[in-house]
Amino acid sequence: MTRIIADISVSLDGFVTGPDPGPDNGLGTGGEALHTWAFSDDPDDRRILREGTARSGAVLLGRRLFDVVDGPGGWDDDVGYGAAEVGKPAFVVVTSSPPESVRLTDLDWTFVTTGLPDAVAAARERAGDLDVVLMGGGATIGSAIGAGLVDVLALHLAPVLLGAGTPLFTGGTRRTLVQRSVTPTSTATHLVYDVL
Repeated sequence: MTRIIADISVSLDGFVTGPDPGPDNGLGTGGEALHTWAFSDDPDDRRILREGTARSGAVLLGRRLFDVVDGPGGWDDDVGYGAAEVGKPAFVVVTSSPPESVRLTDLDWTFVTTGLPDAVAAARERAGDLDVVLMGGGATIGSAIGAGLVDVLALHLAPVLLGAGTPLFTGGTRRTLVQRSVTPTSTATHLVYDVL
């Protein structure tokens, strides 16, 4: 059965970007430290990245994150989904208005304008027998958890305090989590929870 897995890197103080994120400053000031683990040579970091991308039949993201990923300073041949670890899953973007053009034309993009539940359904359909990975941003993941659309929450807790930025959680619906695994590495603590 296809699972919806919210998978995101977060600072110790709860931010998924540093201050002032945007298309020209994707992860905000200092936010690159959140993803040090994805480029690490640590065997556990490599395994977690490889396993995470291998299970991705479709990837769901919000429009702001799409604008960063597809922007001039976004993904390229060296930096992309899974840090170039494996494959190219389908990408589904939840948005109120699709872009007029896409820079990364070699990726399979679907734009859903009818809301997050429909975007999750479209991603589930595109994923086939694999999982849907909800990569963010923070507001999209928070909304999906609040709406009961997420089965698993995978956090990559980076040893950094950003002080400001985009918070992962801003309140909302109370959810119970069941811890499934904790993997500490030199660059992050990888936490996996079932969302009830």
